[in-house]
Amino acid sequence: MLDRVLSKLPRQEDPRLLVGFGKKDDAGVYLLHDGLALVQTTDFFTPIVDDPYQYGQIAAANSLSDVYAMGGKPLTALSLVCFPETGDLEVPECILIGGMDKMVEAGCTIVGGHMVRDSEIKFGYAVTGTVHPLHVWTNAGAKPGDILLLTKPVGTGVIATAIRAGKAEPSWIDAAVGAMSRLNKESAAALENIGNAVHSATDVTGFGFIGHAWEMAEASGASLRLESQKIDLLEGALECARNGFIPGGLKKNRDFVGDCVRFQSTVSTELQLLLFDPQTSGGLLVSVDQQFAEKACVLLKNAGCCAMRVGEVVAKTSPLIEVF
Repeated sequence: MLDRVLSKLPRQEDPRLLVGFGKKDDAGVYLLHDGLALVQTTDFFTPIVDDPYQYGQIAAANSLSDVYAMGGKPLTALSLVCFPETGDLEVPECILIGGMDKMVEAGCTIVGGHMVRDSEIKFGYAVTGTVHPLHVWTNAGAKPGDILLLTKPVGTGVIATAIRAGKAEPSWIDAAVGAMSRLNKESAAALENIGNAVHSATDVTGFGFIGHAWEMAEASGASLRLESQKIDLLEGALECARNGFIPGGLKKNRDFVGDCVRFQSTVSTELQLLLFDPQTSGGLLVSVDQQFAEKACVLLKNAGCCAMRVGEVVAKTSPLIEVF
């Protein structure tokens, strides 16, 4: 929705703006000098788990993720808090402690923030990071022949919906919280070791796996062939999809991509749904030179991260995405 609003604004001309909102990328990148650029992003949302400390951790990890997806290092953050007038102030305190603990883990300093009264709790951060201007990862560089890697399982949206309905199993909640609160810091650091063999990157968040894959394909002028059976799912995700715990954003994601994706008959209805499932603090989807794909997988696994080979980039065709 914000993209549609921003698209109607007059364009600002600034040669130092390396990546702006017109490119539908994860964060903005602004050149300071030949060897240094800023990465800037912001994100906040309503609670998706009941525990305020866990919510704070997840919100922080999610806000930091866009910086990692651009190949950057987070530097500072400003907290954004919305909280009801009559709410118990111990709740935002726990939320902020959870967020701070995750920011400390990231090596990112909280320099301030702002809190407003609102009927609904919302929390997140505006994050500033740094990146070398010659080593910015964008969603626009995928090349035919590249291998696609994914670094976290999917399914957080349907599990969060089951949590709100009081139907999620404890093990499902633990798996989802563990995935959402994990930083993409280690994944990004591992992939930096293959240098310019990383051709394109994005993090899988609100648009779901297919939505962010579509953005990469569209921005790169290429098509993607995805192997659905190679995509790991969080424990309980299939059960949630089968039992109708479908977040509203899932249908919007599916409608948005439309006929740009084709599923082979072997891909189950539940799995198709999960590939559109809006994620919170999801993993990195990365397009890497095929000659470095195996090395990238080894580096990711050595760092304790997932390393799923989920498809390949091919020359542009119609539809943009085919799922097997």
